Amino acid sequence: MTQPPHDEPTASTPEELREQVEQTRAELGETVEALAAKTDVKARARQKGAEVKEQAADRAQEVKEQAADRAHVVREQATAKAEQVKAKAADIAHQAQDRLPDPVTDKAAQGARLAQDNRKVLWAIAGTTVVLWAILRRSKR
Repeated sequence: MTQPPHDEPTASTPEELREQVEQTRAELGETVEALAAKTDVKARARQKGAEVKEQAADRAQEVKEQAADRAHVVREQATAKAEQVKAKAADIAHQAQDRLPDPVTDKAAQGARLAQDNRKVLWAIAGTTVVLWAILRRSKR
């Protein structure tokens, strides 16, 4: 057998020697278990697979959150642009209306009032047109 290292005290009684032997056996058992675990390729592959799967899930969650944040920013930008376009269109409409001769503006306002006053009649005409179109389309088949 090998001699104990110089920094470890030697057992002076048989009982101390037994305790040292038991401690050495326990340490040796742990070392053997650790070596066996390192050589168990299937278990290490399963463990590595689980780690990779967890990392992928974490990354997917991060990407999902980033996409949601970006979608929110894009939605806000689109809303702002839409408001700008709407304001610009209103400005153009007002400028065009200011350039129209008064008789045209008066006739347009009169037509709008007439359409509002006869809204039910206009809806009835539109409904009838749709029904007639559907009947004619079916008869062509």
